[in-house]
Amino acid sequence: MTRKHDSGSASANKSAAAVRQLRTQIDKLDLQILKLVNERAECALDIGKVKSDEGADIFSAAREEEVLHHVLESNKGPLDANCVRSIYRELMSGSRALQRVLKVAYLGPEYSFSHLAAIERFGTSIEFLRVGTIASVFEEVNRGHADYGVVPLENSTDGRIADTLDMFTRLPQIKIHAEVRLRIHHNLLANCSQPEIRRIYSKPQALSQCRNWLSKNVPHAALVEVASTAVAAELAQREPGAAAVASRQAASKYGLKILFSDIEDFPNNETRFAVIGTEPAAKSGRDRTAVMFQTAHEPGALVTALNVFKQSRINLTWIESFPARTTAAKQEYVFFVDFEGHFEDSKVKKTLESLAKHCEKTVVLGSFPMSDLIE
Repeated sequence: MTRKHDSGSASANKSAAAVRQLRTQIDKLDLQILKLVNERAECALDIGKVKSDEGADIFSAAREEEVLHHVLESNKGPLDANCVRSIYRELMSGSRALQRVLKVAYLGPEYSFSHLAAIERFGTSIEFLRVGTIASVFEEVNRGHADYGVVPLENSTDGRIADTLDMFTRLPQIKIHAEVRLRIHHNLLANCSQPEIRRIYSKPQALSQCRNWLSKNVPHAALVEVASTAVAAELAQREPGAAAVASRQAASKYGLKILFSDIEDFPNNETRFAVIGTEPAAKSGRDRTAVMFQTAHEPGALVTALNVFKQSRINLTWIESFPARTTAAKQEYVFFVDFEGHFEDSKVKKTLESLAKHCEKTVVLGSFPMSDLIE
């Protein structure tokens, strides 16, 4: 027994010594990382001073996408891409804040999907401006109360976000500065059991994206539409017999249990968000341009307009129609498209000039870097 005990103690002591040695190595690496991180921030601060002298924007979506693309391509692990992206997102966010803290408007409350998209794009070293409607996000940017806003543009399950398109028709001077593609996972949150649920709150789009699952698993519950998934979580926290369709982060924020996770009907559910501002974005070399246009109300007018892109061999990546605000007796439509390329590219310039000849109105809503899908 004594020999086994001695052998076990020796092995434990050896393991403890190995752990201490590794922790000492980690402590040394932490100091090196801290030194390098602050050196990086100093460089960013110097760049910020040059930008300030030239009157350039602090936030550059093109440059930040370039940085992320470079480090993710160079990453050999064991940290995965999402972890590396999060680290660099916060590094860039903190570096921006050394120059000036940006104000970013979003559809709240906290931990709505718009809030999560804003965090993914800007990090946490910003001033978040929470508002109650998508229209309010546009208005805060238009009035200069916010530097940027984050609004949902389209969903892979439900298509266009009508409130966002409507605001582009009302405030065409607002431009798309960047995009965020976010994988959307919905969860059923509550502090009661499944049979006790009488009402399920969520945003209309979220309820729609889970309609089949909800009808099969909680057919006895009434579906109640509210302004955002985070508002839904707040209500579920307060009301007996209430549940919410919302994010995992909302469950944590509002003290709710996740009864069922990933309840969206389609596993590849994705929402694309637009980062809106008042200034155009610089070229990144991997860009997308969004345009709003209106054609004459006559047969073949839309086909003629779209044929411009075919003739220029420009790939359309999105197209939507939206009712135009007009006093005409017949219903007319505004069309939204985006396509590969930047409006400063000579090929894109010629295409837009040709498009304008076939349309009653054309508005370039912005060119912006293409975003990778964030899981």
